[in-house]
Amino acid sequence: MLIEAVGGEGDGVAAGPIYVPFTLPGERVRVTGGGDRRDLAEVLAASPDRVEPPCPHFGVCGGCALQHWAHAPYLAWKSDRIVRTLARERIETEVLPVYAAGPGARRRLALHARRGGPDVARLGYKARRSWDLVEVGVCPIADPALQGAIPALARLAAPLFEHPKSAPTLHVTLTATGVDVEITGVEAKSGGLSADARMRIAEQAAAADFARVTLAGEVAYMARTPQVRLGPATVALPPGAFLQAAPGAEAAMTAFVGEAAAGAARIADLHCGVGTFTFRLAAIAPVYAADMSGEAVSALRAALSTAPGLKGVTAEARDLVRRPVLADELRKTDVVVFDPPRAGAAEQAAEIARSDASRVVGVSCNPATFARDARILIDAGFRLDRLLPVDQFLWSPHVELVGVFSR
Repeated sequence: MLIEAVGGEGDGVAAGPIYVPFTLPGERVRVTGGGDRRDLAEVLAASPDRVEPPCPHFGVCGGCALQHWAHAPYLAWKSDRIVRTLARERIETEVLPVYAAGPGARRRLALHARRGGPDVARLGYKARRSWDLVEVGVCPIADPALQGAIPALARLAAPLFEHPKSAPTLHVTLTATGVDVEITGVEAKSGGLSADARMRIAEQAAAADFARVTLAGEVAYMARTPQVRLGPATVALPPGAFLQAAPGAEAAMTAFVGEAAAGAARIADLHCGVGTFTFRLAAIAPVYAADMSGEAVSALRAALSTAPGLKGVTAEARDLVRRPVLADELRKTDVVVFDPPRAGAAEQAAEIARSDASRVVGVSCNPATFARDARILIDAGFRLDRLLPVDQFLWSPHVELVGVFSR
């Protein structure tokens, strides 16, 4: 079978189409199974772009799909994915070189836990196309400090299985003040964890010197408030707060957004979170910031006192799907930045399109919904000037982007 391309999920694609994981364009392979999804049995003629995967778990772990592809063609494929997605909406623009986060750059991980021994849980990622767990001892995408914390995290998870339906996930974030762990998936209908289990969690967290451990937002242990630096501000993170996955990618994105907003008189930062872009933008002009998470907005407001010299920030907790910022509310706002979740921001884009804004910056983790929202703006008289692809989910099919529009 000849592999002709790589599909959107990172699998090789042969005529049919038939999808074969861990294959590359131009390779001849032998496969097993039936239907449109087959399993790779043997590579008969390898691509010159095939490389040795750096992780011993690759091929079984469901976290990475493309470690077998050389870096340059892998990045070119990610850029081309964006170009082809935009083309479906009849959009062309200048696509800049991809910003690529390297190995060891991820500061956020979601680790699944399953019952193990009395003192240590099984901890890792879901297997490819399965609910089975692949225990990991190393993870090349993760910051070395998070890799080093995996054994302690497995011990921390051991007391979480008092209820047979519990399937915990540890959302782990490396902050400036230490490791922050938010635990979800612990069955609470029976009253939640016992006092003994909570005590064991606190003991393990203290032994590992974690900054904080929370259970569905409730503090179970805290030695220090988890904090991050966002531009000139120091932000105390609420439990489960969203951050860009790699600090280097965050820096590249905020620099790009700041450059696009240069010279603004008034800025709106919509879906602002804890202020990833807000603080950088507020050094340029007064900012109106809005996000549906009240906890994130409260953290943003509290951090304003740590960043003197800003032009001013007004922050509001607001559901931007049900209650988007209206065009009339954006009067005198000449730059709008929006960074929605994967579903995009069709309702908000329609209001931006009707506003008097002269520049718009769209940040997206989903090229398809970005293209849909971009078409709304373009139909209203905007032009997509340039676009920065961002690869901070290394070796996955996931790609992010920042696009700059002008009238």
